[in-house]
Amino acid sequence: MQIKGLQKLTLLDYKGYLAATLFTGGCNFTCPFCHNKDLVLYPNTVANIPEANVLHFLEERKGRLEAVCITGGEPMLQKDLPAFLHKIRSLGYKIKLDTNGTSPDKLKELMDQNLLDYIAMDIKNSKEKYSLTTGIVQNLEAQINHSIEYVMNSSIDYEFRTTVTRELHKEEDILAIAKWIQGAKAYYLQPYRNSPQVIKPVYSSYSSKELEHFLEVVSPYVEKCSIIG
Repeated sequence: MQIKGLQKLTLLDYKGYLAATLFTGGCNFTCPFCHNKDLVLYPNTVANIPEANVLHFLEERKGRLEAVCITGGEPMLQKDLPAFLHKIRSLGYKIKLDTNGTSPDKLKELMDQNLLDYIAMDIKNSKEKYSLTTGIVQNLEAQINHSIEYVMNSSIDYEFRTTVTRELHKEEDILAIAKWIQGAKAYYLQPYRNSPQVIKPVYSSYSSKELEHFLEVVSPYVEKCSIIG
């Protein structure tokens, strides 16, 4: 596992649980508004944290921490992710996975092996704007569709979410996403935030009032929607 970061305690990443968050290196997207530039573009410049060190930390925190969140980058790119999650599971932790949904077969494998308790899947934009938003020319609609289907038809708790920028996301895009995931348990809008680690810091966010309007637009299509972050 290419573990590039460890947040030893978070109350936000997995609501309702005391959790640690692990950051993996590398991503198959280059979303310009991503705030993990080094992990995405230059993962080899970020030192690895030995897997043994992470597992030792989790072993010591048993009974105090309740869950582990795996994020990135894109964790599904890690070939030994299933084996690593088995080790975390053996310590008694709940596991939350963040993913962009481009590896549906691998995602289903983790689900079938009972290695996930919560899935947070990014929906980057409407289908027509996916390449523009992710920096990937390849049409990934089929993969995203399969992941959405697997997630929504499973018994695992989940959320879909979109980081919203004024320049890349219009009202019609947010509506198209809601229709894409119609019937979903939860869909969250995350306003863009600028930071030194943003890949291309030329974007801006909508106002709170505008985001609240977007929630009104999507609310007929999903069970729960709100603004996060």
